[in-house]
Amino acid sequence: MKRVLVVDDDPTVSEVVAGYLNRAGFAVDVAADGPTAVAGAAAQPPDLVVLDLMLPGMDGLEVCRRIRRDGPLPVIMLTARGDEEDRVLGLEVGADDYVTKPFSPRELVLRVESVLRRAGAVAAARAAPAGAWLRAGPLALEPTARRAVRHNGELALTIREFDLLEFFLRNPGRATSREELMRQVWGWEFGDLSTVTVHVRRLRGKIEDDPARPRLITTVWGVGYRFDVPGTNGGGDAA
Repeated sequence: MKRVLVVDDDPTVSEVVAGYLNRAGFAVDVAADGPTAVAGAAAQPPDLVVLDLMLPGMDGLEVCRRIRRDGPLPVIMLTARGDEEDRVLGLEVGADDYVTKPFSPRELVLRVESVLRRAGAVAAARAAPAGAWLRAGPLALEPTARRAVRHNGELALTIREFDLLEFFLRNPGRATSREELMRQVWGWEFGDLSTVTVHVRRLRGKIEDDPARPRLITTVWGVGYRFDVPGTNGGGDAA
C-alpha cells in the first residue's frame, strides 16, 4: 500500500483529503506544520507528499527542500487560487505538480495516482539495463536508466526536467507550443502554461552556458520553444 503524507494546517482540509485518499487505497499520515512534516517524513518515509505552501513554523518551500535532500520524493503542492508566484516557486524547488485551492478532492486523488505512476515508471527504468543514448552537442541522455550528462558531467534533473529534455532531444529543430509540451510531457490536456515556462527556465539553467542567452532551447515567438542542435541554428531569446 502506497503511503501519502498530507501536510496542511487546516484540519478540515487534511481530514477531507485523508478520507478520499484512504478510500482510494492509500495509507495516509497527516502533519499540521512544517517541522512535524519533516520529522514525519524522516521517521516514516512516504511515497508522495501533498504539501500546502502556507504553513506555520516552516513554509512549504523549505519543507520541500528538506524532505528531498535524500533523494527524489514526489511532491504535489497545494496553493491558493491566483497565487501564480507561489505556484512558480513551488515548481522551481522541484514540486512535481500543484493543485489550487479550493480544489476537488477527487481531482487531487487522480493527480496523486498520476504522479505515483510516473514515479514508479522512472524507478523501474532506472533499474533496467542501459540502452541507446540520445546525443546533441554537449548533451547525452539515456532514457532507460534515466541518466543525463553535459560535457561528461552528470546532470541532476527532476522527473519533469528529464522528460522535457528527452522530448527536445527526440524532436530537434521542431517548434513546439507550450500546449503541446503540456500534452506530450505532462500528459495533461489543459493546465496552467506557466508550468511549462518554469520548467523550461529551470532546464536552461542546467544545460545552457548562458541561460539568459540560450542557444539550445530557444524561444520561437508566437509559437513556443525549439531545441537547436549545436552548429545548425543560431541562439534565441530567453522567455
